[in-house]
Amino acid sequence: MARKQKTSLVVMTSSRSRLPLYYSLLRQLSQEGVKTVSSATIADYLNINPVLVRKDLAGATHVCGMPKLGFEVAPLLSDLKEYLGYDNYDEAFLVGVGNLGHTLLSHKGFKDLGINIVAGFDKNPDLIGKKVGGKAIHPMERMDDYIKRRGLRIGIITVPSECAQEVCDHMVANGVRAIWNFSFTMLNVPENVIVKNENLPVSLALLTQQLKSISEQ
Repeated sequence: MARKQKTSLVVMTSSRSRLPLYYSLLRQLSQEGVKTVSSATIADYLNINPVLVRKDLAGATHVCGMPKLGFEVAPLLSDLKEYLGYDNYDEAFLVGVGNLGHTLLSHKGFKDLGINIVAGFDKNPDLIGKKVGGKAIHPMERMDDYIKRRGLRIGIITVPSECAQEVCDHMVANGVRAIWNFSFTMLNVPENVIVKNENLPVSLALLTQQLKSISEQ
């Protein structure tokens, strides 16, 4: 089994937050042809305690580790996929088909995590009617009807910050209850709407600060 670079140590307070990491690692190992893996190996890859790994897997799967061999990867992966709900796709849509929007629409890994991005929306007439990553691009004026007709609950915002709140308001008014926000601005939403903010410039700035602190040690 080829060695991979370890992930950085991240404090994850619940098994629910760690299980997707196990799933992602097991998928990678399965694609490499690995048949069995020990909890110690999983812990080493993810830089966490092996006791914690065994406890997490025992609570989420029916697969028991075998002496000297560890866990069978295929059934462990199957159990985690079912437990995490990755077999049941949630449909999402994206607004703002610029460079980042193109990248997200073209990414093939979302389905492995139970998310299917079904369409994109933009006001650029050069994009309307085209497909990106196999997903049709629709004009903004069709968004409200599309959301309601398909019963979509998840929206992805990749528009400029000055347009984000208006797009968010349309999403919420038409039943969206979870928003993945890349607009670099904070959104005002009702209490029953979940927002996950991704501020890429801030993340990069934090990364450089961490690098600086390490270099000074």
